[in-house]
Amino acid sequence: FRGRIQGAENVPQKGPLIVVSNHASYFDPPILSCAMQRPVAYMAKEELFRIPGLKQAIKLYGAYPVKRGKSDRGALQAALKALQEGWAVGIFLEGTRTRDGKIKNPKLGASLIAAKARVPLLPVSLSGTERISSKASPIPRSVPVTVKIGQLVNPPSSLQREVLQEVTDQCAAMINKMLDS
Repeated sequence: FRGRIQGAENVPQKGPLIVVSNHASYFDPPILSCAMQRPVAYMAKEELFRIPGLKQAIKLYGAYPVKRGKSDRGALQAALKALQEGWAVGIFLEGTRTRDGKIKNPKLGASLIAAKARVPLLPVSLSGTERISSKASPIPRSVPVTVKIGQLVNPPSSLQREVLQEVTDQCAAMINKMLDS
């Protein structure tokens, strides 16, 4: 891909960190990991761990399963464990891919984990990845991809829903603004 990275200097190279991003393509996790220049563990829908070959591949990227649509204590514990070990943990704020990459309905999971672990969040926008794949061809297209890395956001000061929502909305707004600029 003809990629550009802006704001790479904003990525702490050591210590626990939650990388929050938009999500429009299956290619987003490896692109985001490469842009971070450090290992990133991801939540991935549990269905992907049932596909032979793919299961091993995504585990190599530090992925761990999450049950979508409900609270998953196992995924929460896996994220907290990765953070305790000093990993960056990647979480797509919408929880699923969107056609245009915009975040319209962010989930509170990243803020909840940040509050529990007391680690900062790093908003990142991925633009162009929505054009990599098409239903017309299984072959990925070489398209311009831009990764914009924002400034660190402090973890929520409490586990109160309003506080988690405020930090989540702040991260989503930062990502959407980077997408628009």
